[in-house]
Formats: sequence, structure tokens, C-alpha cells
Amino acid sequence: MQRSPTARYIGNQILRNQTHIKTNLHQRPPCDVFINHRGIDTKRNVAGLLNDHLRRLGFRPFLDCKNMKPGDKLFHNIDIAIHKCKVGVAVFSPQYCDSYFCLHELALMMESKKKVIPIFCDVKPSELLVKDDGICPTKDLDRFQLALEEAKYTVGLTFDTSRGDWPEFLDSASDAVIKNLLEVEKEKCFLLKKKKDYFI
Repeated sequence: MQRSPTARYIGNQILRNQTHIKTNLHQRPPCDVFINHRGIDTKRNVAGLLNDHLRRLGFRPFLDCKNMKPGDKLFHNIDIAIHKCKVGVAVFSPQYCDSYFCLHELALMMESKKKVIPIFCDVKPSELLVKDDGICPTKDLDRFQLALEEAKYTVGLTFDTSRGDWPEFLDSASDAVIKNLLEVEKEKCFLLKKKKDYFI
């Protein structure tokens, strides 16, 4: 699948910026993009295809089924990936809010002040609700509700898996991810320069 001109241009800029930042392999984050999704709904389509598409473009997305192996601690590995990533993608789907893990990941991304791109897949924002099952602690329910409301009021993408144009969607989603990665890189470079100037 070919990249759009925008994706190609911005992707090249990010990769060029990354070569200028001198870090050794041990300091590299485990991923550029964390893909938060409900596996039962989107692992085999939207989340899985976006993960593969971003890998082909040279980025390092984190998708649990691709980045974790038997024996890995779920919360430990996922929480580290979220803290180290540059951009998050939240793939909302009909059964998304039924998952404690999905909502925990979303809350952690929002609390970590990550740039998050919402993708509303076969679901409208108004249909997404945190449900009190009587088991989840009130503290977590409050965190989840705040994170979900923030995501619902963030500009994102919508996609209908039965009628949508898949190549167009993957290009649009990749372009959105790449543009946000570029913004994060620029901000990081600006802050490093500002810090350097302060100490001169």
C-alpha cells in the first residue's frame, strides 16, 4: 500500500529528526504509538491493520498481541509502553466500554498527557458510556469517565467497517498519527533547546 504524499513528507521529517537526536538503543522508547483497542471488536481489522500499516512506514506501534509474549505481566508492560510512547490511538468500538483494560489504558494515556487520536469504529461518541458493574472501584469509574469524556471531545476519525474505504481509512489514520508524532517531536526539540539555552 502506497503512502499519501503528506504521510511520506511528514514521515521523512520525523525520521530525519530522530537521526539528529543522539540516543543509544537502551534509551529508545519501546514504541512510538500505543494502540488502545478492544480486541474482540478490532484486533483482526482496524487495530491490526493500522499496526501493520504503521510498521511498514517505519514506525514502532504497540499492539498487545504483537508486542507481548506469554509470561509478560499485562499491566506492567502496557503501563510502561503508554508512559514511553509519543502518541496514543484509541480505537473505540461497540464493546470497548465493557473492558476494564481498555478504559484503564485510556485513562493512563490521558493522565500522562499523551496526544490521543480517537477513532470511532462502528460506534458514535454518544454511545460510549462507562458502566458501573458493581465490581469496579468508584475511584476507577471516575478516572474512566473523565478520560472517556475528554476523548469524546477530541477531534478524531470515524469509520464504518462494513461500508468504509479501507485504503483511504488507513492512509487518513496514518497521516493523523504522523502529524501528531511530528508535533510531539517539534515540541520535544523546542523544550530541549529552551533548556539548553537556559543553562548557557
